[in-house]
Amino acid sequence: MPAAQSGQVAVLVNPRAGVRGRRAVGARTALARDVLRARGVDGQVLVADGRGRGREAARALVAQGVDTVVVWGGDGTINEVASELVSRDVTLGIVPSGSGNGLARELGLDRDPRRALEVALGGAVRRIDAGVLGGRLFFNVAGVGFDARLAAAFNAGPRRGLGGYVKAVLREVATYVPARYRVTAGGVASEREALFVAVANTRQYGSHALIAPRARPDDGLLELVVVPALSVPAILWQAPRLFTGSLQRLKGVQTCSVSAGAIAAAAPLAFHVDGEVVSGSRSLTVGVRERALAVRVPG
Repeated sequence: MPAAQSGQVAVLVNPRAGVRGRRAVGARTALARDVLRARGVDGQVLVADGRGRGREAARALVAQGVDTVVVWGGDGTINEVASELVSRDVTLGIVPSGSGNGLARELGLDRDPRRALEVALGGAVRRIDAGVLGGRLFFNVAGVGFDARLAAAFNAGPRRGLGGYVKAVLREVATYVPARYRVTAGGVASEREALFVAVANTRQYGSHALIAPRARPDDGLLELVVVPALSVPAILWQAPRLFTGSLQRLKGVQTCSVSAGAIAAAAPLAFHVDGEVVSGSRSLTVGVRERALAVRVPG
């Protein structure tokens, strides 16, 4: 694999990402420097600690003329950085270390940090779409309703990984009240009560939980998935469908491929983009920016 150009590479390490989190930050930065040195690249290794720091760091690096930014973190940090790289002549590299790593899994990236770094610095370049929900970019999955509520609870909880996610589901599902949404897709509007409405650029949330098996990150389309309101026992009983790719066969689930649309409700909507929760208005527009992000993948 060809080396990235010297002096134009930066590695951003999120010290909070993953189960090990802060305990691993020293080892992560040391490994990044070791791989850069072995490839003959005089790049920067920076720590992006805290929400919004990845976005700030990426903005500064773009201004410096860096042409490859490697994110060592999860989907949230990737979203912050990638949002600053969209439609620019800068390539994103990914070293997955989050809880779900949905985008990294969809792009076929290795969970081994050294191998992931090698690809991030010298892999093939693939251009993928950027979804837009409520004016915010996403690259994996966005949505409103229960999955946004769950994302907020998971982010606030002390436990990471799949175990923490399952615990959050069990805690939140007992008190969640579904809302009524007006969903516009393909110029046609429909209104119904729903557990959640997801907008997917790739197939999965992460950890192989497949929300939209037909989604592809570079086809210029998003998959809109409306899951009907269900009782608590039904939610728990049907949850395994996410891991078998059979959610779309559940009665009442509606899916369609869109390049534009809208989601509206009677009250302001909280929504998530790649697991990061945002407060929005009563109507959120849906759109896609085709092949807007260059990312390194296995050759």
